Amino acid sequence: MSWLVHVVDDDAAFRTSVERRLKIAGYEVVTHASAEHLLDRLPDESEFSCILLDVQMPGLSGPELQGRLSELGSTLPVVFLTGHPDVPTTVRTIKAGAEDFLTKPVSSDDLLRSIERAISHHELTRSQTTKLDLVRAHIGKLTPRERQVFELVVRGQSNKQMACALCCTARTIKAHRHRVMEKMQVQSLAELVSLAERVGVMSGNGHSA
Repeated sequence: MSWLVHVVDDDAAFRTSVERRLKIAGYEVVTHASAEHLLDRLPDESEFSCILLDVQMPGLSGPELQGRLSELGSTLPVVFLTGHPDVPTTVRTIKAGAEDFLTKPVSSDDLLRSIERAISHHELTRSQTTKLDLVRAHIGKLTPRERQVFELVVRGQSNKQMACALCCTARTIKAHRHRVMEKMQVQSLAELVSLAERVGVMSGNGHSA
């Protein structure tokens, strides 16, 4: 699968130069003359990609676009570029989740290293999201009673305690536990607890999982 870079900069000459450098390095490139242009054509989150974003642009600035994308739930890493660096902007954008902050003119080596890190980060994020979606799908297949057993067992309840809480026999609880393990596709209690922790069941957010 190819890697894609969205270049957002109001300087046409700079866009052309960066696009050429990135394509030579093997990247696919989409250029945007403004932040609004990118918002009108929101990137496909399923593609491994990142956004190379200028700080100062007419209309919506780079940091403002970063904020809009965050509000929209975008997971695409952002690498900022600016010809006029200042510490407050750098700190603010990094705290807001920017992957890197580069100063123009930027060398090809620095640019490519930063972009490679950013897209590798996006690959990892996508992989983790896919795994969590799968776990949530497994949880969705549990019956209401299996879901109760699942939430109790990951909180450390014994079969006897669960039987008492759910007004059934320990033998019935064992059967429910077995089906929970099968549907969640785990081999041990430790695996089950780990999955529950990752999707928020352990923190009391199980019903949103």
